[in-house]
Amino acid sequence: MVKELIKIEEGIEVNIIGSKVEIKGKEGSVTREFRKNVKIIKEGDNIILEMKGESKRERRIIITTKKHIMNILRGVQKKFVYKLQICSVHFPITVTVDKTNRAIIIKNFLGEKKDRKTSIMPNADVKVEGDIVVVNSPDIEAAGQTAANIETASRIRNRDRRIFQDGIWIIQKAEE
Repeated sequence: MVKELIKIEEGIEVNIIGSKVEIKGKEGSVTREFRKNVKIIKEGDNIILEMKGESKRERRIIITTKKHIMNILRGVQKKFVYKLQICSVHFPITVTVDKTNRAIIIKNFLGEKKDRKTSIMPNADVKVEGDIVVVNSPDIEAAGQTAANIETASRIRNRDRRIFQDGIWIIQKAEE
């Protein structure tokens, strides 16, 4: 049997129902569903992960699950922050956050009449400060996916990348 132990720091509340883990801290809460064959138990101020078998495959699954939970524990204490730079060489780009539809709207990208839109993942916040876009979230996957969505929405196709260097680029990733 493969077994791993994770220490829960003070000020963090952990609820486990089957394979669903909900972790709350001062920066927010994150809920995640894990594999059914990984047994997750809370004992005192520890989380114990167990899985039948001793093979490399079981060890990999347990270690991956442990790293996901550790990322969540770190995120609810201090949010993960991604920063993106707005670069506009040919046309001035306007980036706005639509809070009602949880979307980011990129206007006048390469002089296009149609706006480019991308979604903001649940549990992530986006702010535009001048030519810097800041994405933060207690969930590293939500923050990273939102930053990737913004970068992908401003991707240029069918033009020479050496000349058309417009776009929104990730300049700072979350600290691991």
